[in-house]
Amino acid sequence: MTAPAEDFYQVLGVPRTASQEEIQRAYRKLARTYHPDVNKDPAAEERFKQVSEAYDVLSDPDARRRYDAFGPEFRHVPEGVDPQIWARARAHAAAGAGSGGRAAGGGDFGDVEGERVWFDSGDIDLDDLLGGLFSGRGPGRGRRAWGPIRGADQEAELVLGVEEAYRGGRRSITLAGPDGPRTLQVTIPAGVTDGQRIRLTGQGGQGTGGAEGGDLYLVVRLAPHPRYRVEGRDLYVDLPLAPWEAALGTSIPLDTPGGEAKVKVPAGTSSGRRLRLKGRGLPNPRGAPGDLYAEARIVVPSKLTGEEKRLFEELGRVSTFDARSESRRHR
Repeated sequence: MTAPAEDFYQVLGVPRTASQEEIQRAYRKLARTYHPDVNKDPAAEERFKQVSEAYDVLSDPDARRRYDAFGPEFRHVPEGVDPQIWARARAHAAAGAGSGGRAAGGGDFGDVEGERVWFDSGDIDLDDLLGGLFSGRGPGRGRRAWGPIRGADQEAELVLGVEEAYRGGRRSITLAGPDGPRTLQVTIPAGVTDGQRIRLTGQGGQGTGGAEGGDLYLVVRLAPHPRYRVEGRDLYVDLPLAPWEAALGTSIPLDTPGGEAKVKVPAGTSSGRRLRLKGRGLPNPRGAPGDLYAEARIVVPSKLTGEEKRLFEELGRVSTFDARSESRRHR
């Protein structure tokens, strides 16, 4: 017997009344905990997938509305089905489970609040009603009252590099299907973020009775990058500095996904200081772009020449700077 799907709100640890900001904060916290690049526990990857799926649904207002209405089966319920009718149908199905999915009753099933869902003068085959709804079966014994049913929406992951997410473009993807692999051409908007969904209309499950197909949603996953760390639309990159560059200040060219930029390093910069390059993060078609933060990392020479050693020793003699006291002062 298949275990019931875990509630998406419980997965993220938020109440059902949570705002979009609360959902995003919860996702970021859990993603940092369970991301496979950070957590090497074999179970962490599966948990990260659960967290990502929950966030994908609850961060999309339309998907969240359908999830709240229909629960884990929301992707398979055709458009236009009344949530109350659906809930009553599920209740009848549960009540009739002990008799093989058949509930006795002389009259029409689904004649609830004016909505006629089922026409029958005899017993009601709830297995046909609910099972057929999901699988798109035909009329079955001549008693079905469903008309054409739109195909189910489907999801697939689309893994992108940071540079590809930054600039967007075209991508050819191949997906497995009931009739064999199929290849699709996908337009990737510039500035897509991790967890964002790209909708391909009509490319999901096939409809029945001449109905249109469902939609295919490609869930963007940003692959780990050797230089950039991504949080939302903001990018973070290490900025190695020599001790004298950090002490005296300098201007350094820095490669970014959008091209070279100049970073002005103020005099007296310590390791860990973040230097902000406004608007140099991931672009945003609907608003302000993200920022890029260069984090200072002071690097000392592994080997000193005789002259370098003499100069450092001279600095040590004349300087009154106390690194430990300075560190405590900034805590």
